[in-house]
Amino acid sequence: MQGSEITKYSRGLRNTRTEQRFDSLRNYLELFKVALYISHMKTIPRHLGPFLLSALRRFPAVVVTGPRRAGKTTLLRTALPHAQYVLLEDPDIQDRIRRDPRAFLDGLHPPVIFDEIQNAPQLLDYIRTLVDARPRKMGQWLFTGSQEAPLMQGITESMAGRAAILHLLPFSMAETPKVDPLLGGFPEVVLHPRGRELWFASYLQTYIERDVRLITSVRDLPAFRRFLSLLASRHGQMLNRADVAAPLGVSVPTISEWLRILQITGQIILVPPYFENFGKRLVKSPKVYWGDSGLACHLLGIQSQAELERSPFLGAIFEGFVAAEILKSQINRGQRKELYYFRDQQGLEVDFLVPRPNARFWLVEAKASKTVHPSMAAPMFSLTRATGNRATRRIVVYRKPRIGPTFTALAKGAEALTLEQFAIAINDSKTS
Repeated sequence: MQGSEITKYSRGLRNTRTEQRFDSLRNYLELFKVALYISHMKTIPRHLGPFLLSALRRFPAVVVTGPRRAGKTTLLRTALPHAQYVLLEDPDIQDRIRRDPRAFLDGLHPPVIFDEIQNAPQLLDYIRTLVDARPRKMGQWLFTGSQEAPLMQGITESMAGRAAILHLLPFSMAETPKVDPLLGGFPEVVLHPRGRELWFASYLQTYIERDVRLITSVRDLPAFRRFLSLLASRHGQMLNRADVAAPLGVSVPTISEWLRILQITGQIILVPPYFENFGKRLVKSPKVYWGDSGLACHLLGIQSQAELERSPFLGAIFEGFVAAEILKSQINRGQRKELYYFRDQQGLEVDFLVPRPNARFWLVEAKASKTVHPSMAAPMFSLTRATGNRATRRIVVYRKPRIGPTFTALAKGAEALTLEQFAIAINDSKTS
């Protein structure tokens, strides 16, 4: 694509008449992706960037997984701007690979970025032989993938020990202050918030449903769409598959399969209960959240900040946003995802337990209120007594008031942090 064409596309994205001429919603998203790569996304550094550069110096191949539109391609193309780029969703390219994979690879000049490798997993075996032929040549083969579980299986079987595995989620608050519970963190939405409703509608129609069909045969896509909205109404609740299946008229195994699809494509977060027995009878069901709060708001029909303020889902949306920020802070430092909640059968509940070094952890309560009270810390103190004082910090996260002071002192041994302050704290590698 020439520079003049890119400029024309970028202008077209801001022109309603041009949008109406797009053949499909997928075209809208594809052009949006090109314009963002050229004009915006390279101006917002990703926290995963230094870990990617380190991996490129140490491994022949690098794999970046994560939800569609999280910014994987842009991250790689920014790190290696002169690398050859291959979009494996292109039908012509897929046909060439099926007919003669060796000839296809012979026509490439590393370093090469293969976008959405799950569309051509057979390439991995052939690339492995090329890696083994030049084992000291680092950073030559780069892959993105939006279906984590199948992709990891292929990498494990074909590229074990040859590839670094990184995971990228949408923007975090630490990466840009434009991220918030209403918008979420998808780059296109953050950078063009006025188009959020059209973008999310396009995303759901052209990507989640397409991924669904690639992973498994869903016979009733309208029922699956209703499932997405119904699951959004369970955002932040303990997962009860039977409760979700009943209003849809489908079986519990069907719900389990649909949840698996959403996990594979990186759309939901399942937070397990803390597994250690503190002499209490614990619940065993995970809590479910949509990974992106903006997408959850869209599925719930929340279109503005005023609507979110009035919504009965405000607390759950805020809680899920905090969960996502915690996971992003871990992933962006190259760590594994590790987040739990606590609830026993007597009703004691703490929103999040965040493991820290030396078998310690943070206790976190997420409150959508703009006013904090010492009583908000009471569950954390109760759990601290049961865990033998292993909690190094007890934090109540709340929303910053528009006017007036913020508070950090909540009670002895507990602190109150605004969402912005909490985002800084969890991304500070020096805190324990």
